[in-house]
Amino acid sequence: MDNKLRNGIALSLIPQIILVKWLGSYTEIVENHYSRGVYPIIAKFFRALFGWVPFSVGDVVYALLIVLAVRYVFTRRRRIRKHPKVFLRNMIMVLSVAYFTFHLLWGLNYYRKPIAEKFDISDTNTEAELVQFVEELITKTNTVQFQITSDSTKSVEIPYSKKEIFKKTLQGYQGISTTYPFLRYETPSIKKSIFSVPLTYAGYGGYLNPFTNEAQVNGRIPKFRYPVVSAHEIGHQTGYSAENETNFIGYLVTANNPDIYFKYSAYAYALSYCLSDIKRKNEPLFDTLIVKLNKGVLANYQELNDFWAAYENPFEPIFKSIFSSFLKINNQSDGIKSYSRIVSLLVAYHKKHPL
Repeated sequence: MDNKLRNGIALSLIPQIILVKWLGSYTEIVENHYSRGVYPIIAKFFRALFGWVPFSVGDVVYALLIVLAVRYVFTRRRRIRKHPKVFLRNMIMVLSVAYFTFHLLWGLNYYRKPIAEKFDISDTNTEAELVQFVEELITKTNTVQFQITSDSTKSVEIPYSKKEIFKKTLQGYQGISTTYPFLRYETPSIKKSIFSVPLTYAGYGGYLNPFTNEAQVNGRIPKFRYPVVSAHEIGHQTGYSAENETNFIGYLVTANNPDIYFKYSAYAYALSYCLSDIKRKNEPLFDTLIVKLNKGVLANYQELNDFWAAYENPFEPIFKSIFSSFLKINNQSDGIKSYSRIVSLLVAYHKKHPL
């Protein structure tokens, strides 16, 4: 490739960043022309292209790119040391191409209108409203847990395979799209990640590959959490990037599924976020609420805690710090803490639609 062209591609990164930030100030434009215009066409194309493949194409591509990058650095190490500016230019050029491709294929969704507007709810709540909702959610979670097990001390075990969970999640999306058409999901592409072990050590339940539009779910996470994580990742495919919003979509789709195991997964998921939010702000209040949970529900929470504890490692905080910075760059000022902002959406939604 000609050096002038390489220089031009590298330098184009600056106007690209300026353009994206400018577009971020015009959510109406992004919503109408990208998120509801260009993006659905792109997403369906890539899901049709790769969705039928039984393994994650995106994971394979990532693995190959890592191998090629390491090989490039190793085989050209002398040249890199001799011409560091050329190497830096080449790296910026690659970054420029990746930045453009990321935003074209999916990333501009970070700047669309908030999902709260779609549901006509406010993204705020008071402590009193949260506590009232948690009390109702505890009752609901305990009731469903007992309906499944007939024993308040027994943890819930989902009897389905992970493929069956994917299938039921798709059915959940079909059902909810009749009420909320903007959550319509067609041409499915949801898979167990080849990188499930690395994902676990990094502390993640799944991710969306923005370049292939494949929803990836960590195949190692406890099965009672699997339905809501699967729905969360599909939520990204429907064009919502913010983590609190896809957390909320994941909950809503799973809670509205007619399957009782899915309802339990959703209620336990929402309750864990709400209780964690209360614990951060008012631990004595948390202590009065947690004792109201059935021991079987607590056993499921312990199962999840034990799972993540078994994979704790010194690098996990680094991975999460990098991801948090990525989210902040992409219009989520709370970084990784944005996941917990689902609480306000939950409270506001159920004020309008009681449990």
